[in-house]
Amino acid sequence: MMEEPADARTASSDPQTQTQPVERDAFAELLSPKTKQPKQESKSLSNDILRKARGAFHPRDGLGAYIAKPETYPPSVVVYHNDDFVVVHDMFPKASLHLLLLPRDPEKTFVHPVEAFDDEEFLGKVRGEAMKVRALAAGELRRRYGKYSAQDRERQDALDAEPAPEALPVGRRWEDDIMCGIHAHPSMNHLHVHVISVDRHSDRLKHRKHYNSFSTPFFVDLDDFPLARDDPRRDPDRQGYLRKNFICWRCGRDFGNQFTSLKKHLEEEFDEWKLL
Repeated sequence: MMEEPADARTASSDPQTQTQPVERDAFAELLSPKTKQPKQESKSLSNDILRKARGAFHPRDGLGAYIAKPETYPPSVVVYHNDDFVVVHDMFPKASLHLLLLPRDPEKTFVHPVEAFDDEEFLGKVRGEAMKVRALAAGELRRRYGKYSAQDRERQDALDAEPAPEALPVGRRWEDDIMCGIHAHPSMNHLHVHVISVDRHSDRLKHRKHYNSFSTPFFVDLDDFPLARDDPRRDPDRQGYLRKNFICWRCGRDFGNQFTSLKKHLEEEFDEWKLL
C-alpha cells in the first residue's frame, strides 16, 4: 500500500458523472456549514478522488490535476480558482483547517519554492493571493470556533443583538492563527503554499515528519522570502529539522521523542486555544 503523502491531496468524483459546473460564490460556500458524511463514506470518497487526482501521474504529481482542470472538482475539493491560482482543501490535513494555494504559472509550477520565490515579482503575486486565502481561512475559523472564544464574545453578542449595531466589534484576530508558507523540501512536485491553522489538531497528524514539518524552520513563512543566500533553511537536510525533538507549538514544552504524549497534549492545547 502506498504511504500517505505528507502534503495535501484533495479529492473529487469522476468529472464525467458531474453536472456542468455553475458559477458560485466559493468564499460563501467555505464559510457555510457543511453536511457531515458517514465516516466510511467519506473515506471511500477520499480514496476515489485521490486516485482520480493522481491519474497516470507519479504520486508526487497529484496536484497537477487540480491545476489543469479545477472546474471538474466540487467545492468540497476546489475552494476557488482563477486564471492564476487554484485553492484546494488538503486531503490529509495536518490541522483543523488546511488549504493549499497552487500557482498555475507553467514556468514556476515545477520550480522549487525557494528558487521560485527568488523572483520578487512572482513572490508579490503569490503573497497577494495568499492574503485573500488567509482572510478566507480566518473567517472559517471564526465560523467554527468564534462561539467558544472569549475575545470574540463581544462580537458574538453584537451579532445576536436587536437591533444590530451599526458596526461590529473587531473581536479575535483569527488571521494570527493562520500560517502561510512552504516546506523546505516539498513532498509534492507542483509548487504549493500551505494555508493552515496553527492548532495541529488532526487525526492525519501521525508521526514525527508530519509534526516537525510544520513546527520547525522546515516550514518557511511566505513573509520570509526571498531567503538570503546563506539562510540555513536552504539546506534543511543538513539542519536536521525533521529529526528534532517534539516541541509544543503553543506552550514550548519539550516532549523529546514521545509522540503519543505530544498528541494527548495537543488535544488539551486545542481545547484551550479555542477559548482564547
